Amino acid sequence: MNSRPPKVGFVSLGCPKATVDSERILTQLRAEGYMLVGDYAGADVVVVNTCGFIDAAVTESLEAIGEALNENGQVVVTGCLGAKDHGDFIRQAHPKVLAVTGPQQSGAVMAAIHEALPPLHDPYTDLVPAQGLRLTPAHYAYLKISEGCNQSCSFCIIPSMRGKLVSREPGDILREAEALVSSGVQELLVISQDTGAYGVDRQYRTAFHDGRPLKTRITELCAALGELGVWVRLHYVYPYPHIDALLPLMAEGKILPYLDVPLQHGSPRILKAMRRPAAAEKTLERILRWRQEVPDLTIRSTFIVGFPGESEAEFAELLDFLRAAELDRVGCFAYSPVEGAPANSLPGAIPEAVREERRAEFMRVQESISRARLQRHVGQRREVLIDAMEPGGRALARSYSDAPEIDGVVHLKNASGLKVGDRLVVPITRADDHDLYGDCFGLN
Repeated sequence: MNSRPPKVGFVSLGCPKATVDSERILTQLRAEGYMLVGDYAGADVVVVNTCGFIDAAVTESLEAIGEALNENGQVVVTGCLGAKDHGDFIRQAHPKVLAVTGPQQSGAVMAAIHEALPPLHDPYTDLVPAQGLRLTPAHYAYLKISEGCNQSCSFCIIPSMRGKLVSREPGDILREAEALVSSGVQELLVISQDTGAYGVDRQYRTAFHDGRPLKTRITELCAALGELGVWVRLHYVYPYPHIDALLPLMAEGKILPYLDVPLQHGSPRILKAMRRPAAAEKTLERILRWRQEVPDLTIRSTFIVGFPGESEAEFAELLDFLRAAELDRVGCFAYSPVEGAPANSLPGAIPEAVREERRAEFMRVQESISRARLQRHVGQRREVLIDAMEPGGRALARSYSDAPEIDGVVHLKNASGLKVGDRLVVPITRADDHDLYGDCFGLN
C-alpha cells in the first residue's frame, strides 16, 4: 500500500472573506491526511480559490487558473468566480479544470479532491484541529461573523455569488474567538459582507454562550468580543443608525476606535442610482457626531468615481463630502462594469479617460486630508502591535488606526528585544504622507 501522503497546492485570491474560506478548506485537507505544498511541481492537485468582484479580479483569477493548469494540470476551482453562470464561465475559458464550485462549498471542493486524489485515510471530522489552519500571521486573524448580503447595490453582484445574509450563531463565533486568543492572537478582524447587519436574518433572537443570554446583534457580539483582552477591529460596516451604539464600546476601550465604512459616494442622486442604504447628508451628520463622541475615531472608506451618469457637479459634491467628512484612510476605484450588475444598463456611461482623471483628482484631495489626519498622532502616545522585526533594532508595527495590508504602518526604532505580536505604548515622533514613526527607547 502506498503510504505517501497525497499533496495539494493552494492559491487563495480575493478579499478576507475568501481567505477565511480558504483556511477552512486547508484545515479539512490537513485533517484528512493531505500534505500542503507551496509549489505546482510538488502538488498532485492544485486548488484555486477565485475572486470575481470586478474585471481586474476576474482577469487575475483566470490567469491564476491558467498558470496552475500549465504548471500542474490537475486543478479544482472554487470561490466567487465559480458561481458565475454556475461555473460555465470558467469552463469555457479553461475546459480542462477538474471541477468548479462556488463560494461556501467546501464539501464540493473536498468531493472533487477525493475523486481526483483519494485521501490516505478515511476523514473524521473530529480530527479537524479546533484552531484550524490560518493564512494570516500568528498574531492576528480574520473572524467571519456572517456570509452573504441582503443589499442590492446596482454595481455589485456579490449577493448572486454568495447569497443572502446568513449570520453565524454568536456562541460559535465567541468559541472561535476564544480559541484564537488562547493560541496567541492579539487582534481579531471582524469581517462579513455587511457587518452591521449581523443578526437581521435571525431577527436578533437570543442565543446563549457559557450559560449567558446573548442577542444575535452586532452591538452585543462586540461587547462580548471586547471582554477577551485583544484588539477587535470592525470591517465592512454600513452606517446604519444602530452603529451609533458601538461608539461607547470604543470610548471605553473595549473595541478599537476604527470603522471601515464603504460609503461609495457623496451625491444623493448617485447614491440612489447605486441603491446604497444611506443618504449622504445623514451619513455626514453621523460621522461628525461619531467624532464628537470618540475624538480618536479612525474612519476608513471606499468610493467609486465615474459611475454612469455622474455629472461634473455630482463629482464636485463628492469632493465636498470628502472635505467635510475628513476621513482618515480612503480607497477609490474608477467605475468598471461588472458582468451581471444592473448598473451596466444605466445611461450616461463615463469615458474611461474621464473616470481615471476623476479618480486621480479624488486621490489628490484625499491625500492632503489623510496627511493632516496623520499629524494628529504626532506627540501622542499610541498602543502599537508589532508585525515584523527588522535589522538594526527596528520594527514595523501598527496602531489602532492601521488595519493590516490596507492602511499604513508605524516605524519603530530602538525596538531590540521585542518580538512579533508584542503590544506596547510608544510615543509617536513624526508622520509622513502615509505612515507614523515611534521610538521604543526605555520602553522594552
